[in-house]
Amino acid sequence: MDTIFALSSGALPSGVAVIRVSGPQARKVTEALAGILPEPRNAALRSIRTRNDSIIDAGLVLWFPGPASFTGEDSAEFHLHGGRAVVDRMLEELAVFDGLRMAEAGEFSRRAFVNGKFDLTEAEGLADLISAETEAQRVLALSQASGSLKDLYESWQARLLHARAMIEAEIDFADEEDVPGSVADRVWTDMAALADEMRTHMAGAGRANAVREGFRIVIVGAPNAGKSSLMNALAGSDVAIVSEEPGTTRDVIETRLSIGGHLVIVTDTAGIREGAGKIEAEGIRRARARAAEADLVLHLSEDGVWAADFDSGDVAVWRLATKQDLATVKAPGGVIEVSSVRAGGLDRLFDALEAHLATALGKDVSSLPTRQRHIDNLRFSLAELDKANREEGLPLELRAESLRLSAFNLGRITGQHGVEDVLGVIFSQFCIGK
Repeated sequence: MDTIFALSSGALPSGVAVIRVSGPQARKVTEALAGILPEPRNAALRSIRTRNDSIIDAGLVLWFPGPASFTGEDSAEFHLHGGRAVVDRMLEELAVFDGLRMAEAGEFSRRAFVNGKFDLTEAEGLADLISAETEAQRVLALSQASGSLKDLYESWQARLLHARAMIEAEIDFADEEDVPGSVADRVWTDMAALADEMRTHMAGAGRANAVREGFRIVIVGAPNAGKSSLMNALAGSDVAIVSEEPGTTRDVIETRLSIGGHLVIVTDTAGIREGAGKIEAEGIRRARARAAEADLVLHLSEDGVWAADFDSGDVAVWRLATKQDLATVKAPGGVIEVSSVRAGGLDRLFDALEAHLATALGKDVSSLPTRQRHIDNLRFSLAELDKANREEGLPLELRAESLRLSAFNLGRITGQHGVEDVLGVIFSQFCIGK
């Protein structure tokens, strides 16, 4: 296996740059560049020199002998000054060693997975932790990186294994006195309960996805209802063009916000009206499509008239009366009054959104599936479990086989079985130095 290296500390210039080396040549390279190895997991100040004894920089060197390292291999870290010239020179020097090459995206983490340092759900949590933008995303990612999903799925696998063992005991030792004939019957109550737990777990996937990918709010309404003004007010910047001319917004415009510690993706859309031209009509079609996919629709009106188009379906719709700094008539009950130029109305809207997010997303999504591959494999696992529970007339051997397949699909989530087809996709999400 090649020894790999990369800058692991992010964009330059910086105060400190960390260059990581991992693989069978890590000891030889570290000794060649920094002299005597420091004590394992202890930082030591060293002069970093080329093989021609020219000084590259002075910095800290850390040595992590495998398997007690991030990757499970012999690894070293060089903490240098974060100038581009320093880092470039160090990377050039590493590249001339035989058996060394630049790491690919996520290759350090992939080696850690291969060496059993963590499972796939923990790797995915680590990737999410690196890219987390909000507090809720950080908490969710940290929980998954710490093994919350792994622990849950492994506990389910243990229950499935126990159920199979009880069934096979009845099949193989039915004549033994200490194996009563009703042993297998006792497991089905627990298997029915497990199926219910899986269904509840999968039902929460939408909440976890909204935390990880963002809670989607779509602003709709007639032309000049104040949609773009509200979008700019929520974003705190001019992300959308505001004009008195109808049809200014012809495509969807998105901005990302943090509300109550949650990532919120707000979308401004084309004004809904009859008689629009071809381009504007396409914008209206896209507006309706985005509204149908939203988690929450803000339906705006400046004249107290709201079209009924958005009041049906499963998407929550809030009616907002806009331009209340100019209004002469009080908005009807159940309607939120806002003014994009008057802070009070916006403050009330932000408070309402924060409360809604807390209710819609819940306080704890740490042990919920966060990716489509989780849902797909959970669906296959549950289908086999339901088959074993439902088909009481089948021979016990076939019902036990369904339990085995159920456990197998759980193992695909954590990386125990048949995951070669997804490894490249998962680890390509990481940066080069991770």
